[in-house]
Amino acid sequence: MTKTSVVIDRELARTAQAVLGTKNLRETVDAALRDVVDARRRVELIEVLRQEGRFDFAAAEQAWGGDA
Repeated sequence: MTKTSVVIDRELARTAQAVLGTKNLRETVDAALRDVVDARRRVELIEVLRQEGRFDFAAAEQAWGGDA
């Protein structure tokens, strides 16, 4: 880890802290960064799954007890 100095909107940080349930500014920034990276990964996964033939949604539905 590296130590750095940044200017942060304190009100926005307090709001993010409440949303994320973090205890301090460092935890808030780390959690927010993780959320951004995770969101990007979810979008990338969705893009892969949307490609024709990449995922058999009917088989998945049937495996979970659906009528597919």
